[in-house]
Amino acid sequence: MSSHNASLSYPANFLFVAGMNPCPCGYYGDPNHECTCSQNQIANYLNKVSRPILDRIDIHVEVSPVKLDELTTDEQCDTSEQIKKRVEAAREIQKQRFKNEKITTNSQMNTRQIRKYCKLNDELNSIIQLAFDKYKFSARSFDKILKISRTIADLDGKENIEAKHLMEAIRYRTVDQKYWG
Repeated sequence: MSSHNASLSYPANFLFVAGMNPCPCGYYGDPNHECTCSQNQIANYLNKVSRPILDRIDIHVEVSPVKLDELTTDEQCDTSEQIKKRVEAAREIQKQRFKNEKITTNSQMNTRQIRKYCKLNDELNSIIQLAFDKYKFSARSFDKILKISRTIADLDGKENIEAKHLMEAIRYRTVDQKYWG
C-alpha cells in the first residue's frame, strides 16, 4: 500500500483460487447448451475482472462440462495418494535446489533466480518467442510461465525444462485470451 505520505508493506503468503462462469448464464462456449446472453452482457460480465488482475493470477484453467460416460467409466485415474507423492517429490527437488537461497519453492523465485534455474535452450526460446508474438504476454507473464514450466518439470522428475513443460505452462496463460482477448 502506498500513498503520498507513506509506503507500507504487509507480509502475506497465500494461495488464491477463484472461479467464474464465462458469462452471466454460464453457457457461453458450451457445446451442449445455448448461451442466452447478449454480447454486451458477456462483455460487461467479463470486464468485472480487469486485465491487470488476470495478469497477476499465475494459472488460468478452463474446465469443460463433464459428460456422463466420463463419470461412469472404469478407466483408472491417478489416486490422490499418487498425486500427493509426486507433489512431495517435486517439493523435495525444490528444497534441494534452493538450499543455498532464502526461498523454498519455485513460486518464490525472483528474476535473478528465474534466469539461473529456468534456463531455456534454443528450441524453448523459439517456442516462447512464438507464444509472445501470438498472445502479447507481459513481462510478468514471462516470469510466471518460466516458474510454472520449472514446476511442471519438477513434477515430471526432469532436471531441465522440456518443450512439453513449457507448452503446458503457456497453455495455463492463454485461457484469458479466449474470453478477454
